[in-house]
Amino acid sequence: MDCLALATDYDGTLATAGRVLPPTLAALERFKNSGRHLILVTGRELDELLAIFPEVSLFEIVVAENGALLYCPATGKEKPLHAAPPEAFVARLRVEKIEPLSVGRVIIATREPNEIPVLKAIHDLGLEMQVIFNKGAVMVLPSGINKATGLQVALDEIEIPPTQVAGIGDAENDHAFLEWCGLSAAVANALPALKERADFVTERDHGAGVEGLIDRILSDGLKNFRAREPLPAATLLATPRATL
Repeated sequence: MDCLALATDYDGTLATAGRVLPPTLAALERFKNSGRHLILVTGRELDELLAIFPEVSLFEIVVAENGALLYCPATGKEKPLHAAPPEAFVARLRVEKIEPLSVGRVIIATREPNEIPVLKAIHDLGLEMQVIFNKGAVMVLPSGINKATGLQVALDEIEIPPTQVAGIGDAENDHAFLEWCGLSAAVANALPALKERADFVTERDHGAGVEGLIDRILSDGLKNFRAREPLPAATLLATPRATL
């Protein structure tokens, strides 16, 4: 495949204990300087990400809130890809003292085992929402929103087909966007289920694994790999459209 872009997860993939180490930052700079595109695809809320990752400007586009929010570091513009969480739902969770509880532009986040009262609240209020897991994190989003739908909007912005994108991740919520990429990679510390479905597993873990993938792309553009066929458009349920 001819790899023109790298789409990477943040926690557990690019970052180690929430931080991106200097060698990994240097690899990202090499990738960017090659004329290729960097896309960050994360479950984190934007404000939290910006507070811990000042080098976010290395990325052309950030897909935050597990696919629900686009952010352009160069301009500071952000675009929610869905409406804010229903006030009645947020109020219900607060009344029930669900902790921790974080409310983003679109996402609501907590931790296991809070998915049980969260699902009950969704049922009782008759909402069309979904629960997505990420190594103990519980993310609540509108149905049809995930990392793949957010990534597709980002790719539309930079006019690159998914067949020319290498994606890399480590956890449950990365399945969707990795399957949308021309090549899917899992870092060495990824969950076994993700490794089993990935086209490529890095020799090293976390950011060092991303460095290895970047070096491979820069050396041969992944020409020894055949890009997987694009998934049917229906796979992306109802892909949102937005312009930054």
